[in-house]
Amino acid sequence: MQLGNHTSRTTKKIFDQYASPDEDYGFNKTVVPVNLPQYGNGKLISRSQAKRVVARLELFKTILFDFTGVPTIGQAFADEIFRVFANAHPALSMLPIHANSEVQRMIARVKQGAAAPIAQVAIAENES
Repeated sequence: MQLGNHTSRTTKKIFDQYASPDEDYGFNKTVVPVNLPQYGNGKLISRSQAKRVVARLELFKTILFDFTGVPTIGQAFADEIFRVFANAHPALSMLPIHANSEVQRMIARVKQGAAAPIAQVAIAENES
């Protein structure tokens, strides 16, 4: 293995990217590549896949979910991350990045459902 010693990156640039200067430069921000739990042509559809994605993320304050290379996600996957995990950790800032329109639509759908009062959701389901 050979490392290149000539780079424009500095320690300050790295700290500025992942740390808040107002909080003693602790690493409290992370970027999660969401495409990692995909196996082959497998799709991100299950709650168990989502639980693996969010494992130990409560240790951070800001989480950027990078959806590069993810064509679609299932409702259960999105719900587990953007409703269940988000409700369990309301102090966290969770932001999806590089999401295509289909992924954005599914995230918006579960967030919108989370905003509806439970009584209204139950009434709407009974009317169907």
